[in-house]
Amino acid sequence: MTLFKSIVLIAALSFSIAIQAQEAEVSNETKMDKKSYYQKRAQEDAKFEQEFSAETKAEEEAFWKEQKAYEKDLKRRDRKAHKAYMKGKRDAYAEHYEHCNHHCHHSDYYYHHATVYYYRYDGHYYQGHPRRNTVTARINVSTPRIGLGLGI
Repeated sequence: MTLFKSIVLIAALSFSIAIQAQEAEVSNETKMDKKSYYQKRAQEDAKFEQEFSAETKAEEEAFWKEQKAYEKDLKRRDRKAHKAYMKGKRDAYAEHYEHCNHHCHHSDYYYHHATVYYYRYDGHYYQGHPRRNTVTARINVSTPRIGLGLGI
């Protein structure tokens, strides 16, 4: 009887280990699917943002505020998904940067928002506005102090 219980116990343990291994495999696939989903979603969002043209300033401001709220909410809900999303956005913005020049007409909101994803977007980069470079140097010269004392 003990031999029978031992065999049943070993079979049950083997079965549960096999089930756990399959669940771990499914979990890894889900993580990869989530990562690729959010990267693809980010690329689609970036393409939409790059082609977006609002009719009014208020509409444009509302759009960018909504986009920022989505990213903030995603970060709060799922940090790994947010990380994948931001990587997808950075890649998409970097790719767009390579061929974007005077023919692309982006708004100030776009450039401001784009700096979050890609550091090379600064202000009016493509419009050829001169950059202001200011160098400030302060020089302090101290004169030696001489003290006279009378010894009495």
